[in-house]
Amino acid sequence: MDQILQNNSPFGDTQLPPTSSGMDRIVKPSRRKTLIRRSLRYGTPVAIVLTLIVGWRLIPVSGTLSVSSDQLSFETVRTAPFLDYLPVRATVTPLHVTFIDAVQGGSVAEIIARDGALVQKGDMLAYLTNPQLQLDVISREAQIASQLGVNSGQRLTLQQTRTTEETQLAEARYSLLKTQRELYIREQLRSQGFESDANVQSYRDEAEYYAQRLKRLENALTQDLKIADKQSKEIDEEAQRLRSNLDAVKASLNALILRAPLTGRLTNFDLQPGQSLKAGDRIGQIDSEKQYRLDADIDEFYLGRIFVKEHAEADLGNVKIPMTVSRVHPQVTKGQFRAELTFDAVPPDTLHRGESIDLRITLGETRQALVLPNGAWLEDSGGLSAFVVSANGHSAHRIAITSGRRNPDQVEITSGLHEGDRVITSSYKTYKNFNHLSIH
Repeated sequence: MDQILQNNSPFGDTQLPPTSSGMDRIVKPSRRKTLIRRSLRYGTPVAIVLTLIVGWRLIPVSGTLSVSSDQLSFETVRTAPFLDYLPVRATVTPLHVTFIDAVQGGSVAEIIARDGALVQKGDMLAYLTNPQLQLDVISREAQIASQLGVNSGQRLTLQQTRTTEETQLAEARYSLLKTQRELYIREQLRSQGFESDANVQSYRDEAEYYAQRLKRLENALTQDLKIADKQSKEIDEEAQRLRSNLDAVKASLNALILRAPLTGRLTNFDLQPGQSLKAGDRIGQIDSEKQYRLDADIDEFYLGRIFVKEHAEADLGNVKIPMTVSRVHPQVTKGQFRAELTFDAVPPDTLHRGESIDLRITLGETRQALVLPNGAWLEDSGGLSAFVVSANGHSAHRIAITSGRRNPDQVEITSGLHEGDRVITSSYKTYKNFNHLSIH
């Protein structure tokens, strides 16, 4: 008797193989059930593997931050002309500034000029009083006058000595000439027998004496003249020094009158009547009138790129004025250094000291470069890294880059990025501790 057993297989009810009876036969499962059985047998492991792969891809990489695309700005790296210039804000400053210091101390007696006035060279600005200085000047003048008197006496004595020697020399020449004439007469008389040899010899001896005396006087005068010339020069030099000292003494008294050293605008002049000044105290300055330069404080990043004779352009309303960098101060203060620029053309009369002017300093020639827009990303990263967006746009990864020249609109990329790369250019402050971004 055939027995049909129930099977608990997940494929449904099936007939177990019949017993070895001649009447039994094998019942084949349907095709549909076979396909289901095979799908479950092989499909389940594959589904598990696919699920693991998808799940692994969905797990954020370590150091990943999820951000919304609405919070991001994107730009594409491209090759474009790079305009190498630097915009700065400069201040109008007088081209030449001359400081005025008190040469002598004293008390302010009278103020003549006022701060901001246009003064001419030599104009009186103020009077000072110093009674002690006045007494010292009088005493010093008397001493110098006395020394000049002694000096004049020395010159007079020297002249008298020279006159005496020249007189003696003249007398010796005359005596010699007279003796020689008398000797000649005596020799003529002797030849005629009217004069003795002894008498003629006495005249010859006298002539020889005067000849020797004349020679000695000439030699002495020659030596004395050399010494006298040297003494005369020393006396003249001493007299010149005394007169210079006298002029200096008088000038010290004249220094109590404060005068403008040159023509210009008087500024920082705030003296008050009765104010006490010491020698060397600064009382004001003279600014060149209608002659200006521009002083610009520039970020130290550009210290190695701005040099003397660089060209610039000042924006004075609707007028562009060419300028030249005339001086670069290498000292860095609070992250900035100062550059001075002079006008290549006559500046307008409307300029005023202290006025702010916009400048564009040319740093190099315009040429093709790989560029990105300048923005918050550059400041936050220091130009050392950038977030590059993946091809599918769902993620971005930080990569190291190097940047070169900059202007307010562009930054030159020298390595790390390629043309066509899509870069996040909004602020990186929120992402400074992350290297990967998940964009949704």
